[in-house]
Amino acid sequence: MDFNSIMKIFLPKDRVFFQLFEEVAEHVYEMGVKLKEMVNEPDVDVRANILAQIENLEHKNDELTHNIFTELGRNFITPFDREDIHYLATSLDDIADYIYASAKKINFYKVNPNDTGIHKLAELVLQGTQETKKAVLGLRNMKNIKEMTDAMIKINSIENQADDVFDMSIEKLFEQENDFKEVIKKREIYQVLEIATDKIEDVSNVIESIIIKYA
Repeated sequence: MDFNSIMKIFLPKDRVFFQLFEEVAEHVYEMGVKLKEMVNEPDVDVRANILAQIENLEHKNDELTHNIFTELGRNFITPFDREDIHYLATSLDDIADYIYASAKKINFYKVNPNDTGIHKLAELVLQGTQETKKAVLGLRNMKNIKEMTDAMIKINSIENQADDVFDMSIEKLFEQENDFKEVIKKREIYQVLEIATDKIEDVSNVIESIIIKYA
């Protein structure tokens, strides 16, 4: 049994949720960092290694999400509404899924990620995961509502920027790319990256709901 598992035994049962959510948010942020590394890496073999690291983080988050649902079924006392806990866990898991999916598509399609649209969207995903981490960390004591609110405002801006980058990237793709297969591949990658920012906004929305109810 590792140290974190031992500590969970001694935590008040409703506090366990905060630790689990914080671990998930940290992993999601690390996945955003790795995705940014991957799209900036010219070497195919190194990119494959980074993908393996992203996959490992995604599997860890699956386990943590399962633990959240287990604790939800086990504990009568929860720090906030059970439906909000479920929605927050699911939304965070969705971010991880779409980051992993975008990395897999870059690798599977053998697309050169040295592409302005891919770089910009990966950067926005990274920024979004960083702000998500800030907002999730604030849930434990709800003492710094301003910092949480600022993070959520930034997330909303990031999602809007991602929409614009997606539209411009698609327009540029159809104007400049003559290989129809490349068009299909890159369009899918743009789409999955943009959806990742949508999922980041979903997390922001549920945290905003929690703040309104409990702050």
